[in-house]
Amino acid sequence: NDPYGAFMPYPPAPVASAATGPLAGLTLGVKDLFDVKGYPTSAGSPTVLVLSGVKRKTAPIVADLLKAGARFVGKTLTDELAFSLNGNNAHFGAPINPAAPARIAGGSSCGSMAAVAGGLCDIALGSDTGGSVRGPASYGGLFGIRPSHGRLSLKRTWPLAESLDTPGWFARDGATFAKV
Repeated sequence: NDPYGAFMPYPPAPVASAATGPLAGLTLGVKDLFDVKGYPTSAGSPTVLVLSGVKRKTAPIVADLLKAGARFVGKTLTDELAFSLNGNNAHFGAPINPAAPARIAGGSSCGSMAAVAGGLCDIALGSDTGGSVRGPASYGGLFGIRPSHGRLSLKRTWPLAESLDTPGWFARDGATFAKV
């Protein structure tokens, strides 16, 4: 059930996670730039989706969250090629901002923000090149971060501008945010 249009409409595939760990019991959405075994990676583009194929490996940052106990619930919508601060994808739509439905969800991590702000998952992975975690977090009343460039792996992630890209994440509360 996705009343906010936050997730890509992929058929579910099993994604294993650890039964214990600091993120056990938390659900995880992953921006559709990061490879997840058993899913394609569209980068918000129908052309990339057609060329992607189903991934055989998971991006290390996603694997780390799964090893820490987070349970994957789906891949979240992104602007096409992560190239906007509006949160509107001409091919897959624009998620609704649960905190302000008349306002944009903003940024290419718009689906991740909408999924967390709407209570569809506890945490979500996004990416930030020019504000795509920070902007949506502020629009949705969430905690969001852009860590220092190069601190976290972007291996098996669709790039926008590799010299600026960094993964980031969202949570509704400080305690959950700090666990990630």
